[in-house]
Amino acid sequence: MAANPKSPMESNSNRSHSHTYHAKAHILTGQLERPIQQPIEPYGEVLLENTTAETHIAQQVDATSIEGLISFRSGHTRVIGTLIENKKDIFGADHAAYVTLATAVVEGFNVLDILTADRIVAQVSTEHPLKKGTVPRVTFLGTQFENLRIAGYPVEVELDLGICGEKPDGDSPYLTEKGFLGRVERQLKGATATKGFPKGLAGEFGGKLASIDSLKKRGGGAKGKQNDYPKVQCSIVKKIGPIPIPGVKTFGNVIFIPNFGRLALGELEVGMERLTGNGFGRGQSGSAPQFSHYFTLNMLEMKLGCPVGGSGKGPGVTSNGQGSGPG
Repeated sequence: MAANPKSPMESNSNRSHSHTYHAKAHILTGQLERPIQQPIEPYGEVLLENTTAETHIAQQVDATSIEGLISFRSGHTRVIGTLIENKKDIFGADHAAYVTLATAVVEGFNVLDILTADRIVAQVSTEHPLKKGTVPRVTFLGTQFENLRIAGYPVEVELDLGICGEKPDGDSPYLTEKGFLGRVERQLKGATATKGFPKGLAGEFGGKLASIDSLKKRGGGAKGKQNDYPKVQCSIVKKIGPIPIPGVKTFGNVIFIPNFGRLALGELEVGMERLTGNGFGRGQSGSAPQFSHYFTLNMLEMKLGCPVGGSGKGPGVTSNGQGSGPG
């Protein structure tokens, strides 16, 4: 169940510029299909929706077992929306901004005694500048896998926390930034070029590459046609080390495990979304479109095969927001 804000701080509604915060985080969610059918509720879900008030919401979840198949020792989530009016780093760079932070952490994670981890952290922070503009600076600082293992063997994961790069110049969307699109394209093509790349992943990766190609052709027109909300799907995982288990194979950020299923590590979605009065979602017809730039990160996306069937993802976070007003 989602937590609600309890003691929001001062609203920024009296300022010449304003910002609406949006963020969410969860520990784990999904669906078991066999040997039993059961939804996996969004454990620890917290939401920061459609508010101009500075807010901090947190939730702690104690030891949890889902039918003895998936378990974790503990987990916690938090979302923060806050205004930083005066901040410069040691190099003089201005970081005055509306900052949104979303964090989800799971500890002692265990799936069928095959996939285990001491700790997994998903974290995304966006900084919307006080001056007029809608595109934020984004960072994934804090995101990590700690002692991730498959059947007891350590899985070495090298992260690329800078996959999105610096904030694009001129308040241009990330979806039109050539450097970002180029990095994602190289990442996806590198995975598909792996020896033995399975046909079962061809459609999924092909669709992601097609989205990149479409965005490149649009140039500056990232929004496209009416009701067309573009997105880029990639990963913050740069490299996965060898796993000395017979039959286990890696393709980019995807790990195939015989008699278990497949894992996608560090799945990231970057997109544009029209906001409604209720926050996330599509805008109402007849109203002026109000777009935000969102970043959604899920550290594990599992598709379980045999003997347990189902899917799950988490820990997961989303951060976006929307500013307005004069510069």
